[in-house]
Amino acid sequence: MGSRKGSAKARQRAAFEAGAGDLGDAFAREERRRDEADAEREAATRRRACESKNRYATRADAEEAIASCAAHGTRGLSAYRCPHCRGWHLTSHPWD
Repeated sequence: MGSRKGSAKARQRAAFEAGAGDLGDAFAREERRRDEADAEREAATRRRACESKNRYATRADAEEAIASCAAHGTRGLSAYRCPHCRGWHLTSHPWD
């Protein structure tokens, strides 16, 4: 238990503040850190979900690619509209 004297409390507070550093912008720093992490996460999702895949301008182009793949033995593909680039990609994932 700490001292009840005002001067002792002031010394304890000063020691704590000196050890803690500048806490004035701690919330702003944390918000910036979270914003940066969100941006990195979004960029990684976009790379994985869109930029690493072939993009087709129209559904007809994607269907043509599916037919070409089927002619070479790859079956079970379907096309979907990408929410990132608004183009079309192919998937083997069944849409239920």
